Amino acid sequence: MLPLRGVRVLDVTNVLAGPFCSYQLVLLGAEVIKIEQPGTGDLARRLGADVSASANLMGNSFVAVNAGKHSVTLNLKSESGKEIFHRFVEISDVVLENFRPGVMKRLGLDYEHLSTKNPKIIYCAISGFGQTGPLAMRPAYDQIIQGMAGVMSVTGDEASAPLRVGYPVCDTVGGLTAALAVCAALVESRSTGRGRMIDVSMLEATVGSMGWVVSNFLNAGHVPLPMGNENFTAAPSGTFQTRDGLLNIAANEDYQFEKLCDLIGRPDLKTDPRFSDRHIRKQNRSLINREVTRALMDKSALEWETAMIELGIPAGRVLTVPEILSHPHMAQRNFSASISAPLGTQHVTRGGFYFPGESTIPADPAPQISENTSLWLQKLGYTEESIRQLREQGVI
Repeated sequence: MLPLRGVRVLDVTNVLAGPFCSYQLVLLGAEVIKIEQPGTGDLARRLGADVSASANLMGNSFVAVNAGKHSVTLNLKSESGKEIFHRFVEISDVVLENFRPGVMKRLGLDYEHLSTKNPKIIYCAISGFGQTGPLAMRPAYDQIIQGMAGVMSVTGDEASAPLRVGYPVCDTVGGLTAALAVCAALVESRSTGRGRMIDVSMLEATVGSMGWVVSNFLNAGHVPLPMGNENFTAAPSGTFQTRDGLLNIAANEDYQFEKLCDLIGRPDLKTDPRFSDRHIRKQNRSLINREVTRALMDKSALEWETAMIELGIPAGRVLTVPEILSHPHMAQRNFSASISAPLGTQHVTRGGFYFPGESTIPADPAPQISENTSLWLQKLGYTEESIRQLREQGVI
């Protein structure tokens, strides 16, 4: 009984931003029909660390965000393919695409056309720069967006910046933004009976997610600089070396700073005029960091983390991906699950939300290419003979 149960999504997207959006909708209960190019399918089917899986068109990158979806192959350039797509639109609630602007219009499958087939259809187009504007026709790649959005300019430190974030953050933020907009449009549609066009720009979604950094420039004229692992809002707040590893500390409030000073055996720092005020501490960031780091070398990161949490000082070890995935906290909250699949077990994760009493892990694995084509065409009224002919013609 998840919130989007009964919602049907036609997912005509590829690689990450669009599939990440539709995966969030799957986790919320929607039925997602993934429309793929016959023979090749989503490029992500051939991406990922496991070469053999990629060779079988079930790459790790594809599995990451496509569990729980149905795969239907359809050549949208053919008239028969367009007719099938129209039938899908008539029984669906959402169309999601991430082609370059203008592609769907040239195919005769844009919002203006499809809304005549189904006035309630919600049409969400995800692109790198939006459907209009001087940059609209540029291809969208995460690293390009990271550089143009200013993300790289504030990532790293003076020596390493500009630096790429270690995962496709712009694709991810773009997908989340699209999922949010689709959910809002679904609420509106239920009350008005009408759909709408949604134009999602990965560039704008990314810049919009940099709220504090952008606001500091727009409202205070402050040009953001790369600060590495430091927190530009407070000090001491950042990453510190301990006896055996790194520890993040966020002593952003005065009372947290005072508790930290007592814990590390340096109560004198509380009254030191160089550190007595949060704004002064920011100006003397390197000095206070040096004093704190010197004291932290006496114990391990885990020991300091435990002691700080007990006193209400925000702190956490710097973990690797394997370490956090194996953490008891993640296990207790059922963040990941193993799903049996024809080509081997798939390990998938849920989103960042949780509905107590409900499973937000997909029930089914990521589909093999064209796994559900015949099933859905039969539901649309096609006979076995007509399906055979469509396959021979390369339509499916």
